[in-house]
Amino acid sequence: MVKRLVVGRALRSQQLHETLLPKRLALPIFASDPLSSVAYATQEILLVLTLGGLAYLHLAPWVGAAVVLLMAVVVLSYRQVVYAYPSGGGSYEVASRNLGPGWGLVVASALLVDYVMTVAVSVAAGVDNIISAFPEWNPHRVAIALTFVALLAAMNLRGIRESGKVFAAPTYLFVAGIMVMIAVGFARMAFGDTPRAETAGYGVRPEHGYVGLSGLALAFLVLRAFSSGCTALTGVEAISNGVPAFRKPKSANAAKTMTAMGLIAVTMFSGITALALLTDVRITEHTCDLVGWQGDCRTDPQRTAIAQLAAAVFGGDNSPLFYYIQAATAAILILAANTAFNGFPMLGAILAQHCYLPRQLHTRGDRLAFSNGITLLAAIAGGLIWLFNASVTRLIQLYILGVFISFTLSQAGMVRHWRRRLLGEADPLKRRRVQLKRAINRFGAVLTGTVLVVVLATKFTHGAWLVCVAVPILWLTMRAVKRHYDRTAEALQVGRGEVAETMLPSRIHAIVLVSKIHKPTLLALAYARTARPHVLEAITVNVDENETRALQQEWDERGLPVPLKVIDSPYREITRPIIEYVRGIRRRSPRDVVTVYIPEYVVGRWWENLLHNQSALRLKSRLLFEPGVMVTNVPWRLAGAERYEHKTGKADHYAPGGIRRHQP
Repeated sequence: MVKRLVVGRALRSQQLHETLLPKRLALPIFASDPLSSVAYATQEILLVLTLGGLAYLHLAPWVGAAVVLLMAVVVLSYRQVVYAYPSGGGSYEVASRNLGPGWGLVVASALLVDYVMTVAVSVAAGVDNIISAFPEWNPHRVAIALTFVALLAAMNLRGIRESGKVFAAPTYLFVAGIMVMIAVGFARMAFGDTPRAETAGYGVRPEHGYVGLSGLALAFLVLRAFSSGCTALTGVEAISNGVPAFRKPKSANAAKTMTAMGLIAVTMFSGITALALLTDVRITEHTCDLVGWQGDCRTDPQRTAIAQLAAAVFGGDNSPLFYYIQAATAAILILAANTAFNGFPMLGAILAQHCYLPRQLHTRGDRLAFSNGITLLAAIAGGLIWLFNASVTRLIQLYILGVFISFTLSQAGMVRHWRRRLLGEADPLKRRRVQLKRAINRFGAVLTGTVLVVVLATKFTHGAWLVCVAVPILWLTMRAVKRHYDRTAEALQVGRGEVAETMLPSRIHAIVLVSKIHKPTLLALAYARTARPHVLEAITVNVDENETRALQQEWDERGLPVPLKVIDSPYREITRPIIEYVRGIRRRSPRDVVTVYIPEYVVGRWWENLLHNQSALRLKSRLLFEPGVMVTNVPWRLAGAERYEHKTGKADHYAPGGIRRHQP
């Protein structure tokens, strides 16, 4: 009942085409992350530059321009990936096909880490903006963030199209609000009424060691600010991973959506950065470094850059438009995690299909979404939020390293892709087009590779080393999973000369487990007899002398046609004596197959399972690892189970495959 309320009714596999997305829904679903990143990318640039005080803020426009250039190159590059590899693998497929499976796994590992960080950072940043409007909620920061992660997971479990309808409105409201704020802010400046941020009159106390920087030290500060601003590029690759989710023509629609995303993101980022500098927004990593701060700098949170801009442009923090911007920003930042909730499960499904991750990740749930991947992502991201206290400043240091690994290797792979195309292309016009595309990807590979080095150098000691540990561990784990699946497939493969007769056992030795004489036991005995095994015996474990004697006496009185064998257990164990008895049969006759029949109860309510079948469950788990042993469960449905199903109506309302999926 609860599952149906949260997820909705199951969809048939044939309804998959109904979940494909038009461009208007694909944009908020796949581009909410890069669109929302502009809400904190400018702030991250200012946070780094103000480490040296106000003297270095004049460098912010140049840092912002470099971020815009990088964004344009990456968008152009990924437009080409969309057309060249429309199957949805994105950077992983490009690297795997052109650079080799090993490099493909590097990209996959980096992207999986980045998707997790996208959820953690986006939700934490959204909560920051909520707290900017309601500072008294600051003590409940972690609980609020975890609640939003759970809600996002629940919405995505309902299916990509249904979640897209919910997420579309906040995305478009955020874009509209930011565009209006930028337009109003510049209009006021044009008429001589330049808005002033609430922190415009504050000074900034430089951090120790950042005063009077020059030469390499200054260059390092600028590069660190640039690497923080590159958070505006997170999620750009999600559209290339999600091409199969678009309506036909898939590649063309995905490319148009990516272009629209790039134009909107560049416009908003440029406008916010310009307004923040013109209105003199002041924001520091530590509140106590703000000279002139009113209140307790140890506990009172700073307002975000977006919040300060909205208050300055719209006439204060009590105006309706201020609350509109805060609500829209918080909503889009939280919903930006939806990009990861679509990218992570889809990439996980592709990796599972290629046997690099557990195959359960390739299974679609009731609503045709990759529900196992969604649940796994929510659990890991929630753990990070709890571990880092939902702090954007701490979490963001682990961010974007993974995405630039995938950017660089993807562009390098595309260069090799175009090189192969040139070898087989004779038409001069087509060759020039391919050469242009190769040049774009080559420039993109050099640029993103440079940024990767910068990000690694500037963020390594601030937490990025954790990503450098996580990516190799994931890589090794996926290789190990692949080896396991390969070994399993090889072991199960039937040889050319192998025929069914050679696999026939010499005899079947059947054993029925008996604890007492009741209906489940009699059913198991009858079922075992219908199989006509060569040897059939019932066994019971002697853990209580009186009960065993009573069982033997009743067995003889009823004249049951199967001999009862008693196994002694001086230490009152059940599982080990049975295992040893079965092993003894196998040692005496290695070609015999032992079939163990286990009577079990079928109860109506989940909690009743805790009261029954525990010994059978332990025994089954041990017998499954014994060679030449087959385990057969013989279920006996209790009357309570049938009454409960008829009372709740479950007996008549199972969806196809519902029992297999443990449908409630």
